[in-house]
Amino acid sequence: MDLGTNTFHLLIAGGDINNFHEIVHEHVAVKLGEGGINKGIILPAAFERGINTMQNFREHIKHCSVHQVKAIATSALRNASNGREFIDQVKAETGIEIEIVDGDREAAFIFAGVKASTLLAVQNSLIIDIGGGSVEFIIANKDHPAWKQSFEIGAARLMERFHHTDPIPPASIEAMELYLENTLTDLFNAVKKTTVHHIIGSSGAFETFAELIERQRSDIFDLKQTKVYDFDAEELLTETDRLIRSSHSERVNNKGIIPVRVDMIVVASVITRYIMQRLQINKVSLCTYSLKEGVLAEMMAK
Repeated sequence: MDLGTNTFHLLIAGGDINNFHEIVHEHVAVKLGEGGINKGIILPAAFERGINTMQNFREHIKHCSVHQVKAIATSALRNASNGREFIDQVKAETGIEIEIVDGDREAAFIFAGVKASTLLAVQNSLIIDIGGGSVEFIIANKDHPAWKQSFEIGAARLMERFHHTDPIPPASIEAMELYLENTLTDLFNAVKKTTVHHIIGSSGAFETFAELIERQRSDIFDLKQTKVYDFDAEELLTETDRLIRSSHSERVNNKGIIPVRVDMIVVASVITRYIMQRLQINKVSLCTYSLKEGVLAEMMAK
């Protein structure tokens, strides 16, 4: 289980990491950080949604007679003043023990997930995972990460801070990009020390970008059958620009955007466009594997 700030994921699988088969793959828009992400608290409605989802996950686990269980919690739970209360209640009501990981461990799991997709090469790539609470950046090749860091600048945090009216005003975009410039100094310094020609977007918003681009082509595109997708840089920038200019109602009525990403996709688009242009990298790919597949790889290795 990947218990994120926006979405709780449950992946039940068998086999080995190079050839596993999914038995259950659930993702629930819990929105654990809604209204409280920048205050460091899980509000009552979000708390209840999280507990209900974990009870539902427990039923899947019992039904499938699962032998190994691992639940990983990230930004929202590690920073919330009542995160421990949530973990204790989940343990009491479901028997599931939640492990909170720090940003470095979270980035390590994301690297392991992307590595399992076989997308990484001999040359270094920059992996980006845009979550609700944090964003992880990992410079890595197929063998190991050269540098990794987690920043508490997830889409839910930035949306609450900068995206107050819709469409998002140019002044808010400018303020957000200035904030990113000042916050991501460590990333820019790390990129200066190596050569990175390729960005890999790990699941999340990048799945939505791919879905929207393919829907415009009217091509048959099934994310469930896709581990890797290569973007055309101009198409991707055009799509992110369109999303940034869009209204809430336009996004709600777009079948290519799942409900949990209707608003946060704007901030994710600003981050993606900013990183591409700031680093002048035009080769971008989607990897549908992320933290949960990294956790799975560790479990199956045992």
